[in-house]
Amino acid sequence: MALSSARLDRFARHIVLPELGGAGQAALAERHLVLVGLGGIGSPALQYCAAAGIGRLTLIDDGAVELSNLQRQTIYTERDIGHGKAVAARRWLANFDPALNVAISDARIGADNAAALVADADLVLDGTDNFATRLAVSDACVAAGVPLLSAAVGRFQGQVGAFRGHLDGEACYRCFVGDAFDAEDCDSCAEDGMLGAMAGWVGSFAAMQAVKVLLAEVAALGSPAWGRVYLLDGLAAEMRSFAISKDPACRACGHPMS
Repeated sequence: MALSSARLDRFARHIVLPELGGAGQAALAERHLVLVGLGGIGSPALQYCAAAGIGRLTLIDDGAVELSNLQRQTIYTERDIGHGKAVAARRWLANFDPALNVAISDARIGADNAAALVADADLVLDGTDNFATRLAVSDACVAAGVPLLSAAVGRFQGQVGAFRGHLDGEACYRCFVGDAFDAEDCDSCAEDGMLGAMAGWVGSFAAMQAVKVLLAEVAALGSPAWGRVYLLDGLAAEMRSFAISKDPACRACGHPMS
């Protein structure tokens, strides 16, 4: 894809990076990112993914904007309160970069519809807040052969991991958390609290990883670190990581021995 002069100017600070360059920027314009969850993680992730020029975005969230969201969900204003997050996010994108191809879904994503929503994505970025949804999204990604970035945040901690469990020897998100969390019994930030900037750190880090994944075959941005979970600690101001091994008995991506 050839970039117009206006697009070349818009992404000039990307294009001068030798690790990314014009070829990488043109490739981003052709990629399709599905973003599940438009809250504390999804808001800043969307801002930086859109700013990076990812050309096609599908936004999924069944919630509405509330006043308490504004402390960390950076794409919304008081005018959006009461409106659906997916609709408000599309409105933000229309003001930010009308050249992007944007689709939305305000249906709750789950095991019954996740496959259809992720089917033709180049990458799914999941920033939802409960295990049942994360596992449904992960299972759909494995079945569709789509890579997954899973991100979570609470209080002063966050985590981001890249998974491609559809490949032999590679772990999926279910390999990480197991089957015990399919029920929707996750702690919420309403109960535990969250530093707003912590959500921003996790969301922007997830966006950086998304660009790495989407340009893995084109640019020289380094490995997406498949099967590795990064832990972000806001109080200690540090990051550490650990690797997840594929579970041969995983009911999503494993091949149990008979």
